[in-house]
Amino acid sequence: MAEPSSSKSDELQPLITKNGRTPQIYAGPNTTTNIPLGEQSLAVRRQTLMVFLGNFGLLSTGMALGMPTVTMRQLTDPNELVHLSESQASWFASINTLSCPLGGLVSGILLDKFGRKCTLIVLNVIALFAWLLMAFAVEDDADVVFIQLLISRFFIGVTMGMSIAPVGVYSAEISLPRIRGRLILGSSISTATGILVIYLLGYFIRKDWQLIAILCCAYQFLALRCVIPMPESPSWLVSKGRIAEAKQALNYFRGLEKSSEITNAEVQAEFDLLQKSIQLVDGVKKPPFLECLRQPEVYKPLLILMGLFAFQQLTGIFVVIVYAVQISQEAGVNIDPFMSAIFVGLGLVVTTCIMPVILERWGRRRSGLVSALGMCVCMCFLVGQSWISLLRSIPYLSVLAIIAFIVLSTFGLNTLPFFMICELFPQKVRGAA
Repeated sequence: MAEPSSSKSDELQPLITKNGRTPQIYAGPNTTTNIPLGEQSLAVRRQTLMVFLGNFGLLSTGMALGMPTVTMRQLTDPNELVHLSESQASWFASINTLSCPLGGLVSGILLDKFGRKCTLIVLNVIALFAWLLMAFAVEDDADVVFIQLLISRFFIGVTMGMSIAPVGVYSAEISLPRIRGRLILGSSISTATGILVIYLLGYFIRKDWQLIAILCCAYQFLALRCVIPMPESPSWLVSKGRIAEAKQALNYFRGLEKSSEITNAEVQAEFDLLQKSIQLVDGVKKPPFLECLRQPEVYKPLLILMGLFAFQQLTGIFVVIVYAVQISQEAGVNIDPFMSAIFVGLGLVVTTCIMPVILERWGRRRSGLVSALGMCVCMCFLVGQSWISLLRSIPYLSVLAIIAFIVLSTFGLNTLPFFMICELFPQKVRGAA
């Protein structure tokens, strides 16, 4: 028999002789099973906590989406001292969609130049400014109030565009593949929770939209504070040559002591692979993004995701979210329309939370097909209720169709693009793409 090649083999040999079989693993007192460090409990808790802190500010995206539906009734009430015309109210509800693409472009620049954490800080600062502008709008001049509200909603749209990628990219870069899916979906869960929260605020505070905005300000300040303790992504730090900080971050996310030196062989191997993938070992500079667009591994996923996002917008998901109360009223819902909106928000949150299981079992393609087909059927029922007497006789059909539409959208078209945006692109173009 050959001599054991290491001290570890010497320690394993008595166990092999005594039990008659080779044990699954022996890695010292601080490890348990054949689970990589990044998937063990301490590492998972750290990754989850940091992703949670990053997503905490993204509730404001959902709040901004649902804000018109809970404030429109008061803002357009002619009995109010200051109120908006129908045209002004429409601009208030929709101007954020014009600035949202701007936020996406800004996010791509910030992600690559200044990092994932810095992008989240900028996002929260802009959102705080927007909510403050809305909360302290002047009350004695309708035109001034309208301008302030438009500016506020414009900057809210910028933050909505900025919120699409940072936490998802951050989640993908700090975690291992086995737990990556649930962490990436945290952004969608946060947005859905924000929609539910604003619907709840609208249900309990129906006559004071400025108080709702003040509460959003307080929340946004707390969210900004939550970003401060987050370590930067090891991938981005390596890409900028900040090796010592990258090692500290990687050690932390793998459940080890936050040190600038890596002493664990598994983590060192991961770090070496990370360096190689970013091409710092050979000193190769990252090519320009426009040059990368010629490569199939870049332009193919880009076209796929642009198509998914286009369908997401054109199916009217966000129209239903923004005008949930108004649509419920016009559809003849017999219950309190604000309660109907709460049911929509609750369905959105619950379905988003179970999306990791659905995506794991069905895959991306089947989830998208079921989502699109189901949404089509729900809209047919909602529209058909106005034309077909048999459908009008079914109680609560309209509210069920609206809720089912939102729930089925979450199975695919509402969440799938955000999920895939963080897993399809190679590291070298992830921020810009």
